[in-house]
Order: sequence, then structure tokens, then C-alpha cells
Amino acid sequence: MGEYVSVGSLTAYLSIGRANGPGMLLLPMITGIGEQLRDWADELADRGITALTWDPFHGRSTDNSTVDELHELLLQLDDDAALAEQTQLLDHLLGDLAAPKAGVIGWCLGGRFAILLGARDHRLANVTAFHPTTPSQLRPNQTYDAIADAAAITAPVLVSYPGADAAVPVADFEALQTSLQTRPTGHTFALFHPGADHGFTNRDRHDKPVNADAYQLAWPQALTFIDTTTA
Repeated sequence: MGEYVSVGSLTAYLSIGRANGPGMLLLPMITGIGEQLRDWADELADRGITALTWDPFHGRSTDNSTVDELHELLLQLDDDAALAEQTQLLDHLLGDLAAPKAGVIGWCLGGRFAILLGARDHRLANVTAFHPTTPSQLRPNQTYDAIADAAAITAPVLVSYPGADAAVPVADFEALQTSLQTRPTGHTFALFHPGADHGFTNRDRHDKPVNADAYQLAWPQALTFIDTTTA
């Protein structure tokens, strides 16, 4: 089981893997550091990977807030401030926690930030993005175009996209693929799940069989990708 820790002025959820083992920075979906994010962090730690989870909403999550309340906080997130916090946590993983390699994995809003961080910080060993919220039309509080910025990632990338994503049109996913595949370095792995919904990894949506099936196929692929790229 992990625990909440302080990293400078930030609070994060930390699950320790094996000594001298690799690390992963986890960037949550709208749930914040809710129960499922903690479970994923603990699962990675059980595989020997130290998992450090960013807190996008500074103490707010589905543990103590409604999704509508968290959505209001999402609309206030600043790209530069969020990326600075994520970089601080990555510094901690590679520094104080002594991970020899570290990657990043994000879901929904965290998937977008995983791409943005990967484009800016080439220390990352991988970039894993589940149903990243990367529509071509930016929100007023967003500064950076993740589709365009993806071309600057040098690490291997795995992106998992649901075919019925109401937040990101298929054309925008195709544009993201094109951006990734123009890179001179860094392998691209793209998973496409026909009929699955945005946020299909969220177990609250697994009452719909197509979402549960997509997750059952996609999550083991991500774990293998993480193991391979951080070995």
C-alpha cells in the first residue's frame, strides 16, 4: 500500500517498488487521486516499479468531491503550472527516489499532460496515454496543442484510443498518430478500441461490456510496454 507524501510544496501519492527499480509518474483522470488511481499505483509497485502520482486538484478527488466539482477545477488548470508540478515530481523520482529510469502514464486529462510533458522532458523512458483528451480545439485555459507538440517526444509512446470517444473526434486521434509517426526517433504504439467510450479504463464504466473488454485488452499491453521501456 502506498501513502501520501510531501514533495516540496506538493502532495503526491507514493507506492514504493523494488530497491533501485524504475519509476513511473502517474497523471490522473478527472477522478484525481481517487481509489482507482491509488490501486494502479499500488499495482505498479507490486511489479517493482515505484509509482508517484500527481495531484491535479490539490487534495480534491472523487474521495471527497463530485465529478461536477472536479470538472470545474479542471477548467481552471493552467498548463504551465501543471507541467512545472509534474517536472518537480519527475525530478523527485529520478533524484531522491533514485529511479534509474522513469516514464509517465496518464488518463484523460492526464493523458494529454503525459504527451505535453514527454515533448518537453526527454529524460522520460516512455509516454503512455489512455484516452488522452487531445481535441484540436483548445479550451480557454489551455496553452499548448498536444497534437502538434507530440512530434517533439523522443521516447517510445503507447496511446490507447476509444473509437466512440465523445471528447476527441477520430480525426483528431488520426492527427495525433500522424504527429507521433513523423518523429525521427521514438517508437509509436497505437491501440484502437472500436465502440469504447472516453474514459473506458474507469471501472465505473465497466458495466458496459465494450469498455470492460477494451480495458482487459489494453491494460496488460501498457504494463508490458512499461516493463520493457523501463528495464
